[in-house]
Amino acid sequence: MFSGSIPALVTPFDADGEFVEAAYRDLVEWQIAEGSSALVPCGTTGEAATLTADEHFAIVRVCVDQAKGRVPVIAGAGSNDTRVAAANLIRAKEAGADAALMVPPYYNRPSQEGIYAHFAHLAKDAPLPIVLYNVPARTVTDIQPAAMARIVNAFPQVFVAVKDASGVLARVSMHRAAIEGAFVQLSGNDDLALAYNSMGGVGCISVSANVAPRLCAEFQAATRDGDYAKALDLHDRLFPLHDALFSDASPGPVKYAMTRVRPGFPDGLRLPMTWPSEESRAKVDAALEHAGLV
Repeated sequence: MFSGSIPALVTPFDADGEFVEAAYRDLVEWQIAEGSSALVPCGTTGEAATLTADEHFAIVRVCVDQAKGRVPVIAGAGSNDTRVAAANLIRAKEAGADAALMVPPYYNRPSQEGIYAHFAHLAKDAPLPIVLYNVPARTVTDIQPAAMARIVNAFPQVFVAVKDASGVLARVSMHRAAIEGAFVQLSGNDDLALAYNSMGGVGCISVSANVAPRLCAEFQAATRDGDYAKALDLHDRLFPLHDALFSDASPGPVKYAMTRVRPGFPDGLRLPMTWPSEESRAKVDAALEHAGLV
């Protein structure tokens, strides 16, 4: 259902922390023109944790409206409260999203049984397909391969893909062995996307694609076509950027990078996120130059 380079979109804020709709619409247009195959509004990189519910789904609606069906929109919609997550699915559907990106409950630290029960509850009346988002470094909750297979095999029409940011490459093979039927595996780590795709992945929900959408799309196309020599060349060109964008608390570095490649792009962040350090900015500058983006 999903493949290729899929940016986890930044959310442009002005100096007062207000959403800048015109800049967001321009970002969506640029991403589509540069070859991004789908869009993820209001994920981690989009500072969803600092958005009110009304803001969150208004931004999803803007993304959908600007995309106009040219690429799918996968709305961030997870919550650590199962009831809120279910309500978020409904609001994502009402906003026009094609699918929802859902983390397992964070902070609560449920057991594997609790994770399964959470997603089984959501599956009962799910109005949208769900892309599972496993990111233990942020949620302190890890969907283990056995639980992943149990969830997907029980509700294959609902759980169509995973954004795997576990950092454990062997899970691509584990999931392929344990999950029945078609199931899309997307890397959640730009720096591991080359290896991830070589093991059976078909794309990446990417931070770097905010800044280098065409290069990321070309990289994904090369892996799809089996041209791993070209893919490796593009990986090497992009690798310093993948690293630099996490040289300070994200999304600070990526927002700084956006101001370099898209002059005039709003540079606001909402607290507790702050502007990246001088050292981080220098690292981003060097990576952009290495990639030929500035």
